[in-house]
Amino acid sequence: MNGRSHSQQPQPTGGASPPAPYRSTPVFDAATLPPALRADHSLKAGTWGLIQVLEGEVRLTYSDPHMTTVLKPGTPGRIGPQQVHFVEPLGPMKMRVDFYDRPPDG
Repeated sequence: MNGRSHSQQPQPTGGASPPAPYRSTPVFDAATLPPALRADHSLKAGTWGLIQVLEGEVRLTYSDPHMTTVLKPGTPGRIGPQQVHFVEPLGPMKMRVDFYDRPPDG
């Protein structure tokens, strides 16, 4: 060792902190996931959503352009304003949706 400490603390980037959701759904499981979320739907203008899978897996399908992705814990699904989409449980799962008034990733 050279006597210098190499531990590093996270440094502020000077940018704005990530936005916090203004509302979140309850936690749904495969039995309580509302039919409206399993069918094509969209968010209103000016609203973004972030699907947070807490357990299991959920298939997120975007309708236009058609694209699917599998969400799991640590892999959220981003929904833009007026973006038509639906979700399907892939077995037992728990998920919620967080809503934002600006893009959740900054």
